[in-house]
Amino acid sequence: MKTRLILCSILISSTIFLTGAFAGEPARFSLNEARAYAMQHSYILRNAALDVQKAQKKVWETIASGLPQVSGSANYTNFLDLSVSLIPGEFFGGEPGTYMPVKFGQDFNADYGFTVDQLIFDGSYIVGVGAAKTYITMATLTREKSEIETRNAVSQAYYMALIAQENRKVMQENLDNARTLHRDALALYQNGLTEEQDADQMKLMVQSAENEVLRTEREIRVSMMVLKYAMGVPVEEDIVLTEPLDGLIGQHRTAPVAAWDDPLSAHIDKRLIDTQTQLTRKALNLEKAAFLPKLTGFMNWSKTAYGNDANLFASGVDWYKSSLWGLKLTVPVFSSGMRLSRLQQARMDVEKAENDRKLLDQTLRKDYLTAVSDLENSLTQYKNAEDNKALAAKILDKTTIKYNHGLSSSTELAQTESQYVSAQRSWVQAVMELLNARLNYEKSIGIL
Repeated sequence: MKTRLILCSILISSTIFLTGAFAGEPARFSLNEARAYAMQHSYILRNAALDVQKAQKKVWETIASGLPQVSGSANYTNFLDLSVSLIPGEFFGGEPGTYMPVKFGQDFNADYGFTVDQLIFDGSYIVGVGAAKTYITMATLTREKSEIETRNAVSQAYYMALIAQENRKVMQENLDNARTLHRDALALYQNGLTEEQDADQMKLMVQSAENEVLRTEREIRVSMMVLKYAMGVPVEEDIVLTEPLDGLIGQHRTAPVAAWDDPLSAHIDKRLIDTQTQLTRKALNLEKAAFLPKLTGFMNWSKTAYGNDANLFASGVDWYKSSLWGLKLTVPVFSSGMRLSRLQQARMDVEKAENDRKLLDQTLRKDYLTAVSDLENSLTQYKNAEDNKALAAKILDKTTIKYNHGLSSSTELAQTESQYVSAQRSWVQAVMELLNARLNYEKSIGIL
């Protein structure tokens, strides 16, 4: 009975899921959900994950180069014309000074066998294995850096889309009000109570408001396209943003503490430069190892058959076995300064890496202080823009009331409407700068 209930539950859940999928309902994302989706579907991050896997394979490739290497071979040869050697004639009873042409060998031969090579000592191999492992660390950190950049790109696009949607709501309300005023002004003009200029002025307001709505709609399309691109969502699919803009703004209304005592050792850029420095030191050790001798061992086993018949694999054909083993020592003696030049270049690379580390320390401090200052400025600008928008809305409401009672002209109303639209634009810009400034601050302290 329990099993049947479980099966029924699965069937019902599957039916609901498939119904929603076939219904074509757009996916819904909060900001964190959009970031999480991008971590799984971004093409950039997919490539970064492949780079990590490739680095892991590279480590095994390096390790395997020092393990036994076995190769097999097989040959079949048909000598169309055997080579001729000249033998002194006196060996065959001939006159001195004469030569007899003689062919050595048979028309056909075949052989097969295998060879085993084993590295016994190579300083470059030891250093190379360590460098390959560091390469994995570098690839992993690069992927983490890509994840941070992707979260930043998704956040910026999400903010832009939310702000564009909010701006469209405001502009649509403004358009609705302008249309109402135009209808009223037109009715008054048709009844001879106002001049035609008032109706025309209201029509200009409507057209201006319509242009603003169209502009915000284009901004929404562009920002949603950018967001889907950053997330890895197919551009033809629709998505819905569920994060409230007011909630995001409310999270960033407080300024950060400007004092900084943390050396940011956990910052991704710091860890990347440290790993890069390790790689340059590994490269230096690799060039030093090039001055050391190399010792390898080898073994060979083979069988060979000869005959004048093409079928050497027939029964009765003798196969002759041979085998050997040995050691090979390679000692670098003279390279006309090539190895020394490469060693000196590697030392310069290490020195450059150390300079880059010191420069990065200063850069991180500079970026942090700049991010704090920008965030504080954006907070001030946002508060001013918010106050200006509220004040412009208040003035527009009062002017509209005065116009409806005949106490204000249509020109004055158009001016206050234009002032309100300008204040709304400034507010949109201030919100975007505030949210982006917060992103830059989080990046500067390595918490994005």
